[in-house]
Amino acid sequence: MHFPLSPRQASRERRRPASAGRPPTGSDPVAEFLDSLQAERGASPHTLAAYRRDLRHFIAFLGAGARTLQRAGPEDVVAYVERLRRTGLKPASIARRLSALRSFIRHLVREGRLRRDPTEHVERPRGGRPLPRTLSREKAAALVESPDLSRPGGVRDRALLELLYATGMRASECLKLGLEDVNLSAGYVTCTGKGRKQRLVPLGAEAATWLKRYLTEGRAPAIRRVDSGRLFVNRFGGPLSRQSLWNVVRRAAAATDAPGRTSPHVLRHSFATHLLENGADLRSVQTMLGHADIATTQIYTHLGSPTLRRMYDQFHPRAKR
Repeated sequence: MHFPLSPRQASRERRRPASAGRPPTGSDPVAEFLDSLQAERGASPHTLAAYRRDLRHFIAFLGAGARTLQRAGPEDVVAYVERLRRTGLKPASIARRLSALRSFIRHLVREGRLRRDPTEHVERPRGGRPLPRTLSREKAAALVESPDLSRPGGVRDRALLELLYATGMRASECLKLGLEDVNLSAGYVTCTGKGRKQRLVPLGAEAATWLKRYLTEGRAPAIRRVDSGRLFVNRFGGPLSRQSLWNVVRRAAAATDAPGRTSPHVLRHSFATHLLENGADLRSVQTMLGHADIATTQIYTHLGSPTLRRMYDQFHPRAKR
């Protein structure tokens, strides 16, 4: 799909010397949009790949009907959403594709390359969002305490699980931690989340204790030849892989009576739920999780009925007889 240069781009081109080399007028709008996402928002390679796939799919859909982006209207977007529904795609997946398309179209409108936004009045698909799977406090404690400390890597695994449960970090955030990101004396970690945004997350005493032990007993012997600078390393001193982290959680789940589908994200869900159950305010939990929108954090307010009963009895003026 080829587009003429936008007025903004054309203005820049007129000011450039002839010798600078004019870019081709038939530039790729998807590639340009992805470049801007990476430069302005720090989008990850995974996000960029998903956007590229979704946008190419929509453009191919238009092409099959002899339509173009410049002539697309709301009816084309609605037809595309209906097509996705008929293929059995879940509402959440359809909503993600529509969100990518909206961002792309709005970018083109801002650049003056499209006159109207065909997604403007198309409703976001609604679907029941499943409640996050969590562990009870007892099962979470059993899971983080399960690594066999007598085997190689046991202390590292214990420190890793303690940190995940203590901070609610995503698996990718935990793997990116460097030694300089952990302040054991002050009791916090500096976490780099989505869009390269950094946040400070408190570190509990238990997690800090195991991290200190790991640094001396687990990490120090592993980095004798190579030191990657990452907090968690493999036995050769290189960065711990995502697959290895998942294996640590799966081994811990298998060693306890935790559900078989327990993942690093289940520990993140448990972290948030247990904080809220014990009286933490939603804004604080939002900050620690690194959620841009508090609506994302609100899914964790599914407190169990005993907690709801206690809160009702405590605060409702006519709860007690």
